[in-house]
Amino acid sequence: MTRILLFNPNTSEDVTDRLVNAARPALAPGSQLIPVTASRGVPYIATRAEAAIASGIVLETLAEREGSFDVAIVAAFGDPGLGGARELMTVPVIGLAEAAMLSACMLGLKFSIVSFSRALGPWFRECVAMHGLLDRLASIRLLDSKFTSLAQVQDEKEDLLVDLALRAVEDDEADVIILAGAPLAGLAARVRDRIPVPVVESVIAAVKQAELLVALNPKKATAGTYRRPAPKSSIGLSPALEQLLLSGPAV
Repeated sequence: MTRILLFNPNTSEDVTDRLVNAARPALAPGSQLIPVTASRGVPYIATRAEAAIASGIVLETLAEREGSFDVAIVAAFGDPGLGGARELMTVPVIGLAEAAMLSACMLGLKFSIVSFSRALGPWFRECVAMHGLLDRLASIRLLDSKFTSLAQVQDEKEDLLVDLALRAVEDDEADVIILAGAPLAGLAARVRDRIPVPVVESVIAAVKQAELLVALNPKKATAGTYRRPAPKSSIGLSPALEQLLLSGPAV
């Protein structure tokens, strides 16, 4: 059994349900999806500040559930807390955005990110840069209009999102489209035949790469950029997170 923790660092249960519904049919036999929704934070992360808040929540949640999963997915497109989680955890941790972008790079030379809110733009671009993929980015195209419901934003804005994707292909020469953001989970399958290039479903990319990494059985990195300093004390952190910090350099 491969236990995949799917952690939605947004507080929206409806979004978690969409992620699960999109991912579950793609699970390999013997894989188990463990969905968890953030108990505090914001309904959906859209800014650098909100991502910074979510990063701490990601670390706390993974620390508290350590030992109950074989691989974790940070299921928000900007990958909040991903680097820190990889430093601390002894099992692989995957970011939704990273999985989607790396998959897109195997389907074409340039990809475009399409999503539902203009506020997401700076955070998404910094996420692309963090993963070293700016040279593969054709464009980021975002809607600039209000939506009535986060849970239904993909239904409400489907045609507009498809139009943005078509503009990315026509004007920006995108070879692949990523419909970005956990609230858009499941939309790729519905619109793929309306877009003349591959459309990546981020959560399926993350789940399949999670299964791949468990199969590879990688050792924990203890050198390079994941070298850790000696253990140090802390104040006010959750006991589980404090314990991970005290564990010191992995050996």
